[in-house]
Amino acid sequence: MAEIELKSLAHSYERHPSGPDDYAIRQMSHTWHKGGAYALLGPSGCGKSTMLNIISGLLAPSEGDVLFDNVRVNELSPKDRNIAQVFQFPVVYDSMTVYDNLAFPLRNADMPKAKIRAKVEEIAAILELEPVLKKKARGLTADEKQKVSMGRGLVRDDVSAILFDEPLTVIDPQLKWKLRRKLKQIHEQFSITMVYVTHDQLEASTFADKIAVMYEGQIVQFGTPRELFESPNHTFVGFFIGSPGMNLIPVTASEQGVQFDGIQVPLPDGVMAEVRRVGSDNLKLGIRPEFVQLSGHTTDETFACELLDVEDLGTYKILTLRLGQQTIKARVDEDQVIAGDTVHVVFPRQWLKLYIDEFLVDADPSEAVSV
Repeated sequence: MAEIELKSLAHSYERHPSGPDDYAIRQMSHTWHKGGAYALLGPSGCGKSTMLNIISGLLAPSEGDVLFDNVRVNELSPKDRNIAQVFQFPVVYDSMTVYDNLAFPLRNADMPKAKIRAKVEEIAAILELEPVLKKKARGLTADEKQKVSMGRGLVRDDVSAILFDEPLTVIDPQLKWKLRRKLKQIHEQFSITMVYVTHDQLEASTFADKIAVMYEGQIVQFGTPRELFESPNHTFVGFFIGSPGMNLIPVTASEQGVQFDGIQVPLPDGVMAEVRRVGSDNLKLGIRPEFVQLSGHTTDETFACELLDVEDLGTYKILTLRLGQQTIKARVDEDQVIAGDTVHVVFPRQWLKLYIDEFLVDADPSEAVSV
């Protein structure tokens, strides 16, 4: 296994890129530490697969360096990087048995037969492929073929890292959870550096210890699932993580905080100092639906919202509210009683975020603010 460092990396598919919009990956630096289980999460077209192909050596970066354990590998072939890559669609040798598929990379490395058998049987047991070891790969189901693809990477002792490019796309939904857990168990057992590319936040959070969220060719936040949920560093992270995503309200600066539609929202002095220093007009207030609190009565610290809709999802409800001219969501417990067409809400300060030019300004979580 290896530590993988991307240093001042950028890539464009254009021969002569003229600006940032011509880059699939905008200049960035990032490190995948040795033995970690990581997810690379983002929407289609954000640069995830491009980054994975650069790490594996299938693609040469336009700018910057790829380092494995502090050694530059830009010119090394995928074979010489000892990278195992599992693609979106299974890649197997149909004419070979499952056993021979798993043994193939070990035979190429001239490993003794006895050791090959022991290693293949070990990985087959982990992936629950023992019943089909003697079957031709062409007769396998899609999920069995994908497990064989994974097994060819896991069977090698010399692998620097395993890269997964949306590997569960072709897997039946009821089997996805089982395979994700299996990958997690494999990582815990072998401590292999793993990078898992996906657009599915559930896949990312159930597999990875840390998630890198990509947006428009950049990693805009790298953190644990909890950090991404509780403190989104970028408005895209707030929007993309969670269901529904973070409420984001365009605001303007006022004397003691920000305002929208005549509603004043006080903010900590440190946050307002940053607003004045930057001087940007691109300000957004953010709070997750889970952190919007409902109050049973009107006080100076509450504000009345018009109730537009209630979605009962069994274990919880999603309320759609109108605050000023803005539409916001609130997630409440299933047994929360909603009476009438008006709801009074509170925004606790520790969960109220301000974004300048789409990036988070740190706030003081010492008190609660209500609007």
